[in-house]
Amino acid sequence: MKIGYTSGVFDLFHVGHVNLLRNARSLCDKLIVGVTVDSLVTYKGKNCVIPYEERIQVVRSCQFVDLAIPQTSIDKISAVKKLHATSLFVGDDWYDHPSWLLMEEKLKELNCSVFYFPYTQGVSSTIINSTLEGLRD
Repeated sequence: MKIGYTSGVFDLFHVGHVNLLRNARSLCDKLIVGVTVDSLVTYKGKNCVIPYEERIQVVRSCQFVDLAIPQTSIDKISAVKKLHATSLFVGDDWYDHPSWLLMEEKLKELNCSVFYFPYTQGVSSTIINSTLEGLRD
């Protein structure tokens, strides 16, 4: 069985998230999605509009997701080991990034392939939030 894993904040869930999850699910038999907990988002210097408990419910309701779990660490290697993932799906902004080239090598040793998906042009939670802030003024 091919087990895929991806993770994200999934704040202000939008079509870009749907595209990522649809594409990921098409390349595996089971898709597990880590939803970043609020404390980890804050650690990264960001704040969510939607609280974790609501974000994970939204992700769980997506037809392409077999299992949504809390993402409490940015350590992808540990997640892959724990979940026995054979595929890891990430955004293409990490493609050819030195840290991800090293990550690919480590994941290859675990028989896990990395797939880079392009971001959906013109949509992101940041853009949506900025638009909403502008409308509220």
